[in-house]
Amino acid sequence: MTGQQVGPLRFQIDFSQPLYEQILDQVRSSIAKGEIGLGDKMPSVRELAQELRMNPNTVMRAYQELERDGLTEKRRGQGTYVTSSPERVQKFRTELAAQYIEAFMSQMESLGLTWDDIEQYVQRKSAPDKGGA
Repeated sequence: MTGQQVGPLRFQIDFSQPLYEQILDQVRSSIAKGEIGLGDKMPSVRELAQELRMNPNTVMRAYQELERDGLTEKRRGQGTYVTSSPERVQKFRTELAAQYIEAFMSQMESLGLTWDDIEQYVQRKSAPDKGGA
């Protein structure tokens, strides 16, 4: 896994995993966490592809998906920018949180844990002075 800073974005690339998905997930996460500000300019497809040493089509595919998500917008002749809509980013954060919770619950249920078991684990983890962390 390699770490690379490109403009305001920091990437951890694992070449054994699909690159398009890694770019997409890491940019989505950076926008959701506020590491990239609303209205900030994104690196160009060519610049990002060169810095990450990958095919521009891979980056283009991720950028197209970000635009479909409503997290970025193209400005003719100026490039790609993070959306300026805080509502859109908040909606995306809520959707992402719901996906993470669904995946977590599914994994816990596959271990045969009940809601009471899960709740106890979460409470212990969130209270480090009671043996969680």
